[in-house]
Amino acid sequence: MHECTICGEPTKFDGGLCYKCYKKQNNGKEVAAVEEPITKAKKKKSKGDDKNNAKKPKENPWVSGVIKGRIAETIAEELFRSLGFQVFSYGMENSIPGISDLLRGVRGDVEKNIRQMPDFVVFKDNKAHFIEVKFRASGELKLTDIEKYGDYPFENALFVLITKKYIKCISYEELKSGNEIKATDRKYLGSRKEFDTDKEKIKEYCKYAVKFFKNV
Repeated sequence: MHECTICGEPTKFDGGLCYKCYKKQNNGKEVAAVEEPITKAKKKKSKGDDKNNAKKPKENPWVSGVIKGRIAETIAEELFRSLGFQVFSYGMENSIPGISDLLRGVRGDVEKNIRQMPDFVVFKDNKAHFIEVKFRASGELKLTDIEKYGDYPFENALFVLITKKYIKCISYEELKSGNEIKATDRKYLGSRKEFDTDKEKIKEYCKYAVKFFKNV
């Protein structure tokens, strides 16, 4: 900012006068081209203030949830591949592309079953499993989280829960019997008899969960 050549107050013009001094020299007459007086408030204001005062765009919770879910699915998919499983995408959009748009406003048992389709089918050693992947920042999973659309039709499905620190697993049968995943329990994926998995490899993928979800 330049200074007035008479009083030293801030002015926009190099070698020019401030508003007050300009008026004095022109007998108080208003001139269209002169600058407006610079107040103390204007002195302190900077471009950074404008950025800070600008309203931050609100997060769309639906979009945010979709992104988190897809990250969790990718972590689980790559984990099972690294453990030697064949992984087949099975969910609603993978099996019937575009079906979600067609189901808007549709109600009925078929619609519910389609919406509840597990995310993957994993196959190894002549055994196949339905896998539904969930992300929960709380680290908890209950039956009520699963049966939002009514009774869950895939009774032999396994639910892989991605949390901020761990990867856990529980079967639908266990949820149905009143069991659940709590933040403090030890229902880790590596402890499941269905998989006989490599615990060190699972720990490696837990680090990805920490990396992507630590600030959620």
